[in-house]
Amino acid sequence: MTIRVLIVEDEAIAAQAHKTYVGRMPEFEVVAVAESFQEAARVLGSQPVDLVLLDMHLPDGHGLDLLRQLRATGRPYDVIAVTSARDVDVVRQSVSQGVVAYLLKPFTFAMFEAKLRQYAAFRRTLEAGESIDQRGVDAVFGAMRPAPDDERLPKGLSAETLEAVRTTLDEADDGLTAGEVAELIGSSRVTARRYLEHLADLGQSARATRYGGTGRPHVEYRAVRS
Repeated sequence: MTIRVLIVEDEAIAAQAHKTYVGRMPEFEVVAVAESFQEAARVLGSQPVDLVLLDMHLPDGHGLDLLRQLRATGRPYDVIAVTSARDVDVVRQSVSQGVVAYLLKPFTFAMFEAKLRQYAAFRRTLEAGESIDQRGVDAVFGAMRPAPDDERLPKGLSAETLEAVRTTLDEADDGLTAGEVAELIGSSRVTARRYLEHLADLGQSARATRYGGTGRPHVEYRAVRS
């Protein structure tokens, strides 16, 4: 499954960052970057798009107006708002127009990655069959919600980064050190170690000692798979 992404962002640096982030995720492909309302409308009218990453503040219109235009076409575009817009009314209207997630700037790659991974899980669940039972419906809606670890996270840890660390361990063939995880998720080594230790405390990762080289041994972590 390849998810075709349109990035709607008028700030060149932010647009390039989002494009780079999406490019790190194998299930996603950027089909275009639009810097305005009108450019986004042209792209959507000329090529297939599955997911729109939408900034609300555009130079020639508001993201909410583009959302309404998208819904008027009847095409099943999914939208994740990627914006600094914190106004409650904007959030409420976004939800009413079917936005599947709302990511506030500024954010880390780990947070961005977690949202897109949740969305990919959402798509896979929807495309698993032609009909769906209650459990399946719950799985579809649950795929876009943060993991319930929020309730037991130590102060300063976020569910999005925790999910990124967990996924990184799950996908690794071998154990990873805190420094290696930090490089993969775009965080500091100290931050990665806090999340890795939390997963170890929960029994979701296992610690081991890595020997080799001339320096001191390193602690590495492996996902605990059931």
